[in-house]
Amino acid sequence: MVNCIVTGAAGFIGSHLVETLLNEGKTVIGVDHFNNYYDSALKRKNITQFEKNSAFQLIEGDILDLNWRSLLIETEVIYHQAAQAGVRASWGDGFRAYTDRNINATQILLEAAKDAPHLQRFVYASSSSIYGNAEAFPTPETTCPQPVSPYGITKLAGERLCGLYHQNFAVPTTALRYFTVYGPRQRPDMAFHKFFKAILHDEAITIYGDGQQTRDFTFISDCIAANLAAANVPEAIGQVFNIGGGSRVVLTEIIKTIEKIVNRPIHLKFIENAIGDARHTSADTSKAEKILGYQPQVSLVEGLTQEWEWIKSLYV
Repeated sequence: MVNCIVTGAAGFIGSHLVETLLNEGKTVIGVDHFNNYYDSALKRKNITQFEKNSAFQLIEGDILDLNWRSLLIETEVIYHQAAQAGVRASWGDGFRAYTDRNINATQILLEAAKDAPHLQRFVYASSSSIYGNAEAFPTPETTCPQPVSPYGITKLAGERLCGLYHQNFAVPTTALRYFTVYGPRQRPDMAFHKFFKAILHDEAITIYGDGQQTRDFTFISDCIAANLAAANVPEAIGQVFNIGGGSRVVLTEIIKTIEKIVNRPIHLKFIENAIGDARHTSADTSKAEKILGYQPQVSLVEGLTQEWEWIKSLYV
């Protein structure tokens, strides 16, 4: 019996999820396309620790092209982490990749999932980007989504598809709205990875806008704990949950924290605002706490320190 399928298995969150599931004794099929959004060598590196594990099978391929009905014959849980990420790249000609990988791929998976005989849960990786510039902070799940980027539109569409397949075909879906996940293996296009890499090379950190924007940051291990709970708690079926780190922090304050961690001065370069970036994000996680038992465990200082150590190991 194949316990789990993880899409995006070699990515930042997917690789941590596979590793945790294998450590728990699960049998895992990992699916990854190894596309060119960022250096695939980093993804290969992400899976080196478990790719030879006999309980793990890696399938390299595009979700749109695979025979999902046969893959799901014995599957109990699907963790759908694969997506075309990034707000800024979702404008213009790049949008086709977002509709293919975030909407069409999700629909194909859900269509196969409705006939999967042993499926107990379909966990969908959604995003705080669906809220856009929310009207209330912290933001509860009942807030009307107002995405401000094409990326956010596609993640919301995937989430809505999960709801439709749950309502019409009883697919046991659960959606997790991630708020800025960080930690070791973070994608190279994400802020902390770029910040730490710039510091390592004694380059200036690029800040969009005035630096007064705020974010709710979620450490990777807390994100993984939320996925495991979403797959196991019966009451999670048909629900969406905010997954945040428990604190909303101003970007310039984070820079000061990073400065203490790296023990050196940081040079800043301010540029114009990025189109499609929400000004503020803050997760109301009370629903996840109540139903999933979710409780973030890792402080921002502790999490940033772990990412700094990883960045040094990666580039030195």
